[in-house]
Amino acid sequence: MTTPASTEGEISRLEQIQEYLDQDSWREAAALLRKLQPAEIAHVLEALPLNQRQILWDLLETDQDGETLMELTENVRNELLQNMHQDDIVAATEHMDVDDLADFIQELPSNVTEEVMRSLDEQDRRRLETVLSYPEDTAGGLMNTDTVTVRPEVTLDVVLRYLRQLGERVPRDTDQLFVTNRDDKYLGTLRLADLVTNDPNETVAEVMSLGVQPFNVFTPDSDVARRFEQYDLLSAPVVDEQGHLVGRITVDDVVDLIREEGEHQFMGSAGLSEDEDMFAPVLESSKRRAVWLGINLLTAFLASWVIGHFEDTLERIVALAVLMPIVASMGGVGGTQTLTLAIRGIALGQLSSKNAGYLLAKELAVALVNGLLWAVVVGIIAGIWFHSTDIALVIAAAMIINLIAAAIVGALLPLALDKLGIDPALAGGVLLTTVTDVVGFLSFLGLATLFLL
Repeated sequence: MTTPASTEGEISRLEQIQEYLDQDSWREAAALLRKLQPAEIAHVLEALPLNQRQILWDLLETDQDGETLMELTENVRNELLQNMHQDDIVAATEHMDVDDLADFIQELPSNVTEEVMRSLDEQDRRRLETVLSYPEDTAGGLMNTDTVTVRPEVTLDVVLRYLRQLGERVPRDTDQLFVTNRDDKYLGTLRLADLVTNDPNETVAEVMSLGVQPFNVFTPDSDVARRFEQYDLLSAPVVDEQGHLVGRITVDDVVDLIREEGEHQFMGSAGLSEDEDMFAPVLESSKRRAVWLGINLLTAFLASWVIGHFEDTLERIVALAVLMPIVASMGGVGGTQTLTLAIRGIALGQLSSKNAGYLLAKELAVALVNGLLWAVVVGIIAGIWFHSTDIALVIAAAMIINLIAAAIVGALLPLALDKLGIDPALAGGVLLTTVTDVVGFLSFLGLATLFLL
């Protein structure tokens, strides 16, 4: 069996693994996999066609399975889980953090979930049940219950000895300890930097910080991500309604959350899920996309219906058929710009019904300025092209009307959809296009009918 000649430094790991798989070099592929981090393995798996993906997954070491599964998108993860034996799934959960396990276990069949729960010790089972008791999109659903707490009255020397005793049991990504009283009420934090740089005889109460405000378990995850970004947090405490410390959120979970939100906005603009598998089966991908194609077809028929009402006008003035896509296109671009701005504002918590009026006024002003500018440009071109001042004035007026309509819809539609519980990223683009097409055609052909016939 020939080993690929290219070295890892010359081509990407993905290309090298694909080369190994193409040449049935299983041992070499498995050896390379052992050198990769879970996130890198997940990236490679998602970039492989289905048959090679399954082969590579089977080559993976059991102790790599759990973390790799959590790095995969939901669709790819579910596809691999369908081909896994129940015992292998349970084994994959052994090295998962409680917060990851809480996300993972909700996607499993009930019989597998019960088996996973039985495999946990009493302490881990209680921790998992605590996280599962809160909605997935809240601080409680995002948190990890694995924390290190200290009392305010003990000295720093006692804390240092306590940490040495814990050794490897100190949770990963620990940058601060949480100070609680005997009732587990949250009091503040003790940064590791302060712990090792202050006099060991000082008490925790003298050194601890009160600056990190805890998250309530029901705080929306979007607010969690926003505060982590604003204050450059590495970790933060989570408390229940009574102020008891119940867990912590670390920056790695927030980074995943921000990435997922970004992918959701990007993919949603095309009517796709953020978990869309690039190499999913044809029928599965077709079913997902058919819905939005059908909706788009209905909106296209609506635009065509509007055009149909001006059939006589189009027959008499053929130039209108040539020019009318310009009006709709300019409105669509202008509206999309405003729509994107509004959706981003909602996602960041910067736009609400209280300040929507200011955004609307600003976008109307922008639409008017751009409308006048490009109406003059297009009007001059159309007038010269078709030797008609009347056509130039009609298309200029229609463009201004459509850009203004696009600004209104682009600013207010996301808020309306959000109020109705509909994702603006998914539905906003289709509805906006419908409005700009209909208003563009109606204004252009309507004005032409009134003033050119």
